[in-house]
Amino acid sequence: MCELCRQDSHRGFTPTRRSLLVGGAALGLVWASGVDARETAKTKAPPKPENVISPDASLKRLTEGNQRYVEGITRRHDFRHEREALVGGQNPFAAILSCADSRIAPEYAFDTGRGDLFVCRVAGNFATDETVASLEYGVAVLSVPLILVLGHDACGAVDATIKSLKDNKPLPGHMQSLVEGLAPAVKAVAGQSGNMLDNAIRQNVVDNVARLKGATPILSAAVDQDRLKVVGGIYRLKDGRVDIVV
Repeated sequence: MCELCRQDSHRGFTPTRRSLLVGGAALGLVWASGVDARETAKTKAPPKPENVISPDASLKRLTEGNQRYVEGITRRHDFRHEREALVGGQNPFAAILSCADSRIAPEYAFDTGRGDLFVCRVAGNFATDETVASLEYGVAVLSVPLILVLGHDACGAVDATIKSLKDNKPLPGHMQSLVEGLAPAVKAVAGQSGNMLDNAIRQNVVDNVARLKGATPILSAAVDQDRLKVVGGIYRLKDGRVDIVV
């Protein structure tokens, strides 16, 4: 190392006006290229044109698909040709925040094909920062018009949270993070009449619908502009029916 470099290394880095201007220009170019990419994606023909629908039409399509699922008359999906169409991109018509329970499969429950649903799953179906970010991507980049928060009856994660709070006993390992995420809903229904587990499951759906509607800046703006609808439902294990509750 030369003497001049050695002296500079001890002084540390102090940004100059020129370096700031150059750096700002570089960031501007990166931002502009990102905007250009998004605009190109918007002008490109969607892989599934039938998925370009309004928020209300999306909810209607989910409801009709669930009815077919309940009645056992689901459609035959051509997965081979769907794969070919989706190689170059995706444009799902709805996003689902669902519990990770193996009995809850949104693609089946709404009788949908590949590329139709943008699904995020976590035990207890509550919105973490990572989930919100994923749904923001679905709305801002993929133009998803509807988000459905999907809870289900007899949810083990909610039940475990109720017991953990009652006994003041944390769950082992990282499972305690589930209790932290679900505790607000459980505490909100404490003292209410009826079944506490059922009440907490519903409250958790209501709370997360509200959180997603108010998530700034992306989701809340889309809701305000009527480009996005956020609703909540509960899946019934016995017959597969999804009841929209909010």
